[in-house]
Amino acid sequence: MVDTTVVYILFGSFLLLLLISTPISVSLGVSALATFLYLGDNPIKLVQIAFTSVGSFPLMALPAFILAGALMEAAGISKRLVTLAESFAGPITGGISAAAVMACLFFGAISGSGPATTAAVGMLMIPAMVKRGYAKGYASAITASSGGLGIIIPPSIPMVIFGISAMGLLPSSAAVAKYGEFGSVSIPKLFIAGVVPGLMLAGGLLVMNYLRCKKMGYTGNGEGWSTEKIRTAARNGFWSILAPFVILGGIYTGLFTPTESAIVAIFYTLFVGLFIHKELHLKELFQALETTTWITGRVLVILFTATVFGRLLVENQIPAIVADGMLSLTDNIYLIWILIIGFLLFVGMFMETLAAIMILTPVILPITYSLGIDPVHFGIVLICCLSIGFMTPPMGENLFIASGISGTAIEEISHKALPFVAILTTVTLVIAYVPALSMTLPRLLGY
Repeated sequence: MVDTTVVYILFGSFLLLLLISTPISVSLGVSALATFLYLGDNPIKLVQIAFTSVGSFPLMALPAFILAGALMEAAGISKRLVTLAESFAGPITGGISAAAVMACLFFGAISGSGPATTAAVGMLMIPAMVKRGYAKGYASAITASSGGLGIIIPPSIPMVIFGISAMGLLPSSAAVAKYGEFGSVSIPKLFIAGVVPGLMLAGGLLVMNYLRCKKMGYTGNGEGWSTEKIRTAARNGFWSILAPFVILGGIYTGLFTPTESAIVAIFYTLFVGLFIHKELHLKELFQALETTTWITGRVLVILFTATVFGRLLVENQIPAIVADGMLSLTDNIYLIWILIIGFLLFVGMFMETLAAIMILTPVILPITYSLGIDPVHFGIVLICCLSIGFMTPPMGENLFIASGISGTAIEEISHKALPFVAILTTVTLVIAYVPALSMTLPRLLGY
């Protein structure tokens, strides 16, 4: 029998602290500590769980991918990817904004971060679009919307965090047989499963961008395609294009693990920045290290407390309560997917992506597993939903970044981003309803 008082203390104190603007890491930690004290457990257990939560080998990929993304921007890799994407724009209606989508797609295959992708591409593409006659609000909206691709196209920092958060949540005997040691979710399999959904979401953005640009009269450059310009951009951007192939190719061929690939990405970027492009200097290197330290420290503090919070959820069978409540409404898998996706979109509006993954995975993953949904498929849908949260206020990190670059009000960007939110939500529903879209590629590659 579940002690309902535990639920009230855990969630009540957590929500109360959030309402008074307490940082989410403090809210998670204090609510977990209050629950430990109510249960009569030694508070040292909180520290022990928090300490062991960062002892995972895959977690080493987190600071490494953050550093790789920061170095790539400083090394001129992102600039060359944007130039290449822009060279393909030509006379197509909305071509320059479509190039922004493609640039985010390319950069997302390197950085693994939504805000990093928005910042790197937005610094170059938003001014370029405004110069071509685009409204600042629209230029900011398409860039912010496309930035979310950064966490779906592999490698992806949230996928690493989901794989870590899922450890120990699957029933051991069945999970070990089906999903590997300790019933964990394979991170390479998550990476592969994200390729097709990521391309589908990018395709949805391109279609919506074309329709909106046609309506608003944002035409191409009127000069046609320049073969010479494309060839020059491809030649200058060769090492930038090669980066995702080196990183992902090594993972999928088994040369190195996702964690090791992050280290490979750092050394590859250092080599290109120092010896090929010769744009990476000591000042930029220290700035990248400073950025990595700040972001990693913030994420790890949330990880400490979210892991303890999640452990309390599982130990007190709270996911079972949520599952019973959901299944009492309906047992139709399609309606359940709508409920889950609607809930995730709502959470994404208010909660930082990595914190949401760490808090919600222990609650929802056991429910979906009991319904026969593959954990990898659920992980892809979860990350797709939370990527939309990057462009929905009040949290909307990508909106704030795009607003800072363009000097446009958040309200205007949010309004112009609504059609993109609608198309991304529709595509996410299709991904949820058709598991083969996520699971066929991993199956063909033997995962």
